[in-house]
This record gives sequence, structure tokens and C-alpha cells, in this order.
Amino acid sequence: MTDETAEGWFAGLDPADTDAAAARIRDGEAAAPADWPARAVEDGVAADSDEYYDRLHDVTVTAARAAVRERELADDQQLIHAVRAMDDCERTANELAERVAEWAGTRHDDAGTGVEHARELAADSERDGDDGPPDPAEARLRSLAERVAALANEADDHREFVTETTPTVAPNLAAMAGPVLAARLVALAGGLESLAKMPSGTVQVLGAEDALFAHLRGSAPSPKHGIIYTHEYVRGTHPDERGSAARALAGKLTLGARVDHYSGERKPELDAELDERIATIRARVDDESGGDEA
Repeated sequence: MTDETAEGWFAGLDPADTDAAAARIRDGEAAAPADWPARAVEDGVAADSDEYYDRLHDVTVTAARAAVRERELADDQQLIHAVRAMDDCERTANELAERVAEWAGTRHDDAGTGVEHARELAADSERDGDDGPPDPAEARLRSLAERVAALANEADDHREFVTETTPTVAPNLAAMAGPVLAARLVALAGGLESLAKMPSGTVQVLGAEDALFAHLRGSAPSPKHGIIYTHEYVRGTHPDERGSAARALAGKLTLGARVDHYSGERKPELDAELDERIATIRARVDDESGGDEA
């Protein structure tokens, strides 16, 4: 038992100082169990065991709340909120852009599609109805286009934040996966620590949970990759070798996440090893193609 807890967890503390008691609960330790309620009564900290347990409940709840708040304010958790906000803004902007395109198609011969068309429509001052009173429907269409443009701009701002922040939170992961994909992997795992503790096979299929569960039910083949498919090393590899590329990439990303979480040291050799492994995998396809031609 440490000196702080030699006479009981709350010995020497102001009974009204819940924060100090919570810190004692979080940071203190004892070498062996003891009759803590009895010691609290002996020390005058509590009148009886019921009062001791009431106080213990209050301070453990306070300690738990402080730990949760500290965890939520961690850099990786802030990154998770940012990348999810980015994806939400992009998804909503694209959905509303479809509505803008459909609506604009009933009114304008030159109507386009997508977020860029909504941006153009929002910025087009020549459709304000200068020749007469404003058209209420046109005004609503323009307003919706402006909302799309604002959401798209918000998504761009979040993407910039993610791009700047991820290399600080997970330098090796960001270098190998790219900042946005790295942030999405951290988000899917629930945090950098959780990602670092995952086996590479799990990292490989993050984002393909529906396909994985279908496979476990026996109604679909095992997925070869999840969100890491968006990485050029997987997407740009011949379909016959994408499984191998995905395994190689997931293995190195897992190592990168572990280094980022446990040491934070940048290790460029991981990048070089990944590059070499992918080159070897892609060379197999070239060799087989050359053999067929011969």
C-alpha cells in the first residue's frame, strides 16, 4: 500500500473535496486488500460503513466522469469526430445536390448535376428575376443550392483539418495510408489504441462488416478487404492479387498504428518495406503475363 492509502483511501482529505478523493481513487494503489470501511471509521473519515460506501460511490462516479472526459478530449477522439463530420457533410451535400439537379432540370435548360452545379447555381446572380418580381420557386431552389454549397465547403474545411491533424496523431499510419484513410481507420476502430490492439486480419476488413457477417452466416464469401480498398496499393493492383496486396497493406498499417500509439516515433522503414512488398506482389502478375505471352 502506498503512503497515501496507508490509513485508508480518504485519510487526510477534506470530506468536501470530491475531486481530490476521486484523484486518490484513480491514482492510488494498495499492495493488499484491507477493511477500508473500518479504517475510514477509525480515521474519522466516515461515521459508519454506510457513509463510507456513500462517499465511495460519489467519488468513483466523479473519477469515472473525469476519465471519460479526458478520453473524449484526446487527439484521436477529436480526429474521429472531425472525419465523421466530414463524411456526414459530404453525404448530405451529395444527397441534396441530387434534389437540386432534379429541381433545376424542370426550370433550366442548362441544368447540370452534382455539388459543383449546385455551387454554380448558388453563385449565379443572373437568375434573380431582374425582369420582374422574384420567382418564389426559383428562390427556394437557389436557397437549397446555397445550403449544398455551404455543406460542401464545410466538408472541405473538415478535410483540411483531418489532413493537417492525422500526421500528428498517427504519423506512420498517415504516411502509409494517407491522412484521410488513416483517420477513417481510427474512427472505425474507435480510437488509435483500439486500432493498435487489433490483429491485421481485422484491420484488413474494417468497413466491410456487413460482408463479413454475411460470410459468417454462410451466405457470402469472405471479404478480401474493407475500406483499405480505397488505397492505391489495393485498388491499383490486379484483381487476382488484391487479396495479397490487402493483407500486406493491413499488416504494415497495423504495425504503424502500434508504433504510433506506443511510441509515436516516425519509422520511414515501414513505408519502404510496404513499397517493396507491393512491388513484389505486382511483379507476380507481370511475370505470369510474360510467361503466357511466351
